[in-house]
Amino acid sequence: MLNRAPWRLRRCTLLFVTIGTLLAASVSAFAASAGGDVPNMTSPPKAGPVEFYPEDQVAPGMNAVAWTVFQGNRPEPVPVEIIGIWKNAWGPKQDIIVAKMTGKASRTNVAGGMSGSPVYIDGKLVGAISLRLSVFSPDSICGITPIKLMTEINEFDTGKSTDSRTPDKIGPRVGASHAQASMPLPASMPLPNDLLEKVVAAGNASRGFANNVPMMTPIATPVTMSGFSDQAVREFSPVFEQLGLVAVQGGDSAASSSAKPVKGWETSLQPGDGVAAVLVSGDMSMTAGGTVTYNDGKQVLAFGHPMFNLGPVDMPLAKEDIIMTLASSYQPTKMGNASDVVGALRQDRHSGIEGRLGIEAQMIPVTLHVRSLNADDSVRKTRDYKFSVFVDQKWTPYLMMATMFSSISNLNDFSEEATYRLSGSLKLAGQEPIQIATMQAPAEANVPTPMLLAGWWADKFNRLLINPASKPKVEAVDATVDLIPERRVAQIESAWIADNKVDAGTDVTVKVFLRQFKGERLQREVKVNIPAGLPRGEHRILFSDADTLDRVQTIAGSLNNFVDMRQTVSLLNQERSNSSLYVSLVESQPTVYSDEKVMPSVPASVLNVMQSGRSANHQFVSTPESIVEQRAVPFDFVVNGSYLLKINVN
Repeated sequence: MLNRAPWRLRRCTLLFVTIGTLLAASVSAFAASAGGDVPNMTSPPKAGPVEFYPEDQVAPGMNAVAWTVFQGNRPEPVPVEIIGIWKNAWGPKQDIIVAKMTGKASRTNVAGGMSGSPVYIDGKLVGAISLRLSVFSPDSICGITPIKLMTEINEFDTGKSTDSRTPDKIGPRVGASHAQASMPLPASMPLPNDLLEKVVAAGNASRGFANNVPMMTPIATPVTMSGFSDQAVREFSPVFEQLGLVAVQGGDSAASSSAKPVKGWETSLQPGDGVAAVLVSGDMSMTAGGTVTYNDGKQVLAFGHPMFNLGPVDMPLAKEDIIMTLASSYQPTKMGNASDVVGALRQDRHSGIEGRLGIEAQMIPVTLHVRSLNADDSVRKTRDYKFSVFVDQKWTPYLMMATMFSSISNLNDFSEEATYRLSGSLKLAGQEPIQIATMQAPAEANVPTPMLLAGWWADKFNRLLINPASKPKVEAVDATVDLIPERRVAQIESAWIADNKVDAGTDVTVKVFLRQFKGERLQREVKVNIPAGLPRGEHRILFSDADTLDRVQTIAGSLNNFVDMRQTVSLLNQERSNSSLYVSLVESQPTVYSDEKVMPSVPASVLNVMQSGRSANHQFVSTPESIVEQRAVPFDFVVNGSYLLKINVN
């Protein structure tokens, strides 16, 4: 009996050795078919030249391996089984490789942020995981963009994409009537390409099952919003959703708002690493995340599908650390934080994005001071924000809108009856600084006051960036927003003069009355000059708000196709403050408005010559009367309305 124990021990030992040999052989066989031996399965790919696997040799049943980060910053191998080739699925003569991800990806599913994960067969790069099939499918079915399509990105250096995904292209609310989809807003509220209306409409959009048909779609790009208030994420995330992106609230991000690459950029963004395109950086950040597909030491390819499909672009490119990968059959998403900037994104195309390491992108640096005031207008608390914003004709106004809204809506001092007073300046290279000032108080429209102010703010950048003559370089933005704990609105009610018979060449005193919102009646005495050459007879004095005087000139500026940057800056600086009452004399002679110029009291003969000589590219607007502004009476209220006072000149 004692002699049998060694034999049993030998049999057990032999059994374990046999099982171990079989397991090792299985792992080695899989490793060989997936692109290398066992050590390669635990070693992520490195930057540098790599051989591409011929697309025409990819066949169903082949085993491959993908690399992506699930947590932290180290890529992990993911087994991939090739299912087949979907001909022309990505466009004419643009095939997609359909595959199934297993291993850890079978639990997480094909997650947002995996876009660009490199796939290898026999150690050769096949392409990037970029698409997913259906929404509720339990299988991790993905589409792989062939690497050949991605390397074609650099062949298109100048053309601007016609189907870029930008905030101005979001649709109306699903199921909404025409009246609901075009929600009326205050006439005095300028909108950047109806951007405010679109943001509000997108917030009420609903997605039905009809939109979730089983087809290959680009993996949703997670847009991490760090430092933004909960309300800001809720208000603006529907816009991202309608553009095929997923807004994710983040935590800490890179504290620096600089777009200058950090030291050590040469070894960054290895294949399989997380990568982030930076839209906003600093105290608030907004980044679009994905995975690096290819890095030759200088050029980086990622995503395998468009981010915004902007074409040529200039945007900071940063490393991304993944906090976690949220598993879900509906909307699996990587949650990450952008860290160091290491280069700049140069192309955003149909088959991926392309960036360069070690170069710096242009950003707009913004300094925003938010002050809470007491009832006596003394400053109770100040918060200072510093951030930088990506420069793009369509995206910059939207990003300025989102950052402004978040800065002023995330305050304990907020109340529905609060008024916001904004003042500041925009410094442009080679131009005069643009001075801006406005007040926004609660309106009757169902739009929060911070959103009204954010829309007004965004409109200034929209008007700068849509200039067809040149692209402005905004060197610095500095603005202050005061939060006043009451609704400060004053409606122009009437005006009174002791004797409406006046003499030319004299000054007369007029009393103007304004009605506060739920407050006392305001009264001001103003001096009005009656010009010496004014003809005898009836004339009118106009007491008005800023919008009444600005409206015609704004229309005139919008008619002309070639308003250069100098004229645009001049027009913005000529805009009047809505917290002042304006006193003007109305004369019975035409005024011509052309670009930034105002020509009052134009003789009829001169007007006829101008009308006959106008060109299609240079229009002007004329009015039958001239409104000659004399003075502005400052009020610390939002002034609305107008009143005409008749006088008789002796």
